[in-house]
Amino acid sequence: MNFDDKRVIVTGGGSGFGAAIARGFASKGARVMVTDIDVEAAQAVANELDGALAFGLDVTSEDAHSELAEVVVEAWGGIDIVACNAGMPHRGGYMTNLTTEQFDFMWTVNVRPIFFATKYFVPHMPPGSAIVSTASIGGRRPRKGLTPYNASKGAVITLTKGLAVELAPDIRVNCVAPVSAATGFDMSAMGIEKLSENREKMVIDGIPMGRRATPEDVANSVMFLASSEAEFLTGVCLDVDGGRSIG
Repeated sequence: MNFDDKRVIVTGGGSGFGAAIARGFASKGARVMVTDIDVEAAQAVANELDGALAFGLDVTSEDAHSELAEVVVEAWGGIDIVACNAGMPHRGGYMTNLTTEQFDFMWTVNVRPIFFATKYFVPHMPPGSAIVSTASIGGRRPRKGLTPYNASKGAVITLTKGLAVELAPDIRVNCVAPVSAATGFDMSAMGIEKLSENREKMVIDGIPMGRRATPEDVANSVMFLASSEAEFLTGVCLDVDGGRSIG
């Protein structure tokens, strides 16, 4: 895969999947705008990469997306690839015990930013460009305890398919659906930085490949869907799950 001089925006690029996605594109020659609500984390990643820039992006803000589009166009003249990666889960628990604010926040942080990205970035994306969003395997095969989160990621999959039709043939729109990974997800969902040995085993027992996803697994999949090698793929949700969704 070659992304020489491609202009790439990565949301949630300060850590986890997003940082790996930013590093992956940069390693293949792209100019990357690393964005994150934690601008210091975004800048730290950008500092590692040749020609990268950083931007403090609150993905719940429409104005911030508009400003980001202006910044990227002023710096690079346009946008070729958007990795809509930013998102987060609610604290794990049955839906009947969650607050309305927790439920609503899932749509605000996981779904609405794709609308903002489409609205403000697409006008600056030439034919042949690509959008790749990060959904979740929970959006395909939900499990108890994260129902609103899983529903929001199911919405990401449906948005992907609808946008693929609306933006074809000029812009391809795809998404990835990762399985559990040792990222900040654990802290957000369970309040712990690392799973216990027993809980880790429970998660892995449900994954035929015998391990959780790594950020690099997700980054490689995002890059493939954005690459010219995938030029006939649009509306695809690629399961990056080690087989978890089979059974």
